[in-house]
Amino acid sequence: MVTVESPSRLLIGGRWHSAEKDATFDILEPATGEVMARAASASPADVDTAVEAARAAYESGSWSNMPASGRARVLYRIAELIRKEVDRLATLEARNAGKPIRDARDEVLGAAQCFEYYAGAATRIFGETIPVTSPGLDFTLREPVGVVALIVPWNFPLSIASWKVAPALAAGNTAILKPASYTPLTAIELGRIALEAGLPEGVLNVITGPGSITGNALAGHPDVDKIAFTGETLTGVSILQQAAPNITRVSLELGGKSPNIIFEDADLAKAAPAAVASVFGNAGQDCCARSRAFVQRSIAQEFDERVAAGTKALRVGDPLDEQTEMGPLISVKQRERVQGYIDVGNKEGARLIAGGSTPAGRPANGSFLEPTVFDNADNRMRIAQEEIFGPVLTIIAFKDEEEVVRLVNANQYGLSGSIWTRDIGRALRVAKGVRTGVLSINSSRSVHQEAPFGGYKRSGIGRELGMHALQLYTEVKNVFISLE
Repeated sequence: MVTVESPSRLLIGGRWHSAEKDATFDILEPATGEVMARAASASPADVDTAVEAARAAYESGSWSNMPASGRARVLYRIAELIRKEVDRLATLEARNAGKPIRDARDEVLGAAQCFEYYAGAATRIFGETIPVTSPGLDFTLREPVGVVALIVPWNFPLSIASWKVAPALAAGNTAILKPASYTPLTAIELGRIALEAGLPEGVLNVITGPGSITGNALAGHPDVDKIAFTGETLTGVSILQQAAPNITRVSLELGGKSPNIIFEDADLAKAAPAAVASVFGNAGQDCCARSRAFVQRSIAQEFDERVAAGTKALRVGDPLDEQTEMGPLISVKQRERVQGYIDVGNKEGARLIAGGSTPAGRPANGSFLEPTVFDNADNRMRIAQEEIFGPVLTIIAFKDEEEVVRLVNANQYGLSGSIWTRDIGRALRVAKGVRTGVLSINSSRSVHQEAPFGGYKRSGIGRELGMHALQLYTEVKNVFISLE
């Protein structure tokens, strides 16, 4: 049994506290539907206390005024401790989020890599000198924003927490980390590890609770200087609205309906398996999931057959089994939501060629669902337009380059996508034509630690990862020295 340091406590000001009135909520294990832990349910008053602690830590200068090399050493120590506990954290993540243990292990190692990267970046946050007309010296400073609220989703709990915490701390901010209610356990562990690594008290606070209470209190808090949110688009809209009266800076990484464009000259031996992996990884609960496959008509039948066969061969099962390729969805509620979309696809007239129901032999209380593929779909169908956030692939045939760019762009989202072709000129033309923030050519990789990540349109505002992320957590101050 994997235990958590303080699952029913809030980390505020370097100390573990009960929530107001000792309020807690159950955390369910998706594979079994059983309660695996209880977490503290932070009230608005608890949020106030956490923000006060973060503000006090920021104003003290114990972190913001620490030499960048000192901050780097602490961040690197966090990375070391994450690596030291990789198996324990991966097991906790697999059980809490329902993801296959192999994926969970990679994600924990990715979180360590993220802290290592920003440990190196901390000493490379530069200003610039600017030639100006007046006689004098003009230069800029990059300074921390102040107190930042970091609200992370349930699909990649530790990964996305690290994407936000590491650059925020590298820049000298203090932070309140609010994980999703479904998956708070590794965020709590990250708070423990940060203290063990020597992070000053109050620099990283971890509060748990429902978004409707805890998240809203953070989003509308007048003493929060910046909010970074990853999650569902409508929630992002709500956060913008709550932040607006305080003119709080906001960055958003939101939903997606990412296209997978396969031209007739593509290497199908690579493109078809990649299409399967890119949509059914994490049970399709990925804003980058290539959930719309656009296939040139001349190869549509062969592609469909390859993808259907690959989908049916996927091993769906216990997240802790090393052979499992797809685990359960995060909850029964989410499974029912996705099943509803499968029903919609059938009613809309798309052809079901794989999956579509609950797999046999899975626990009755779990939230398992078969990976599902529709072909013969129309781009106007709901299954082609709306983010399902589950293991459902919709295949749409197209005639030529011009048509596919038009079809791909006829969607409210623009986060990620892939283009498969041997024609580099075509690949670059389509890449320039598609309105999306991240594209891969002959690959399904969306995320690189060193490169910017984010979306167009309703997929978000701002870029995470790489050096670009530091722009989210710093203010630019211009200084002019007169030489007259």
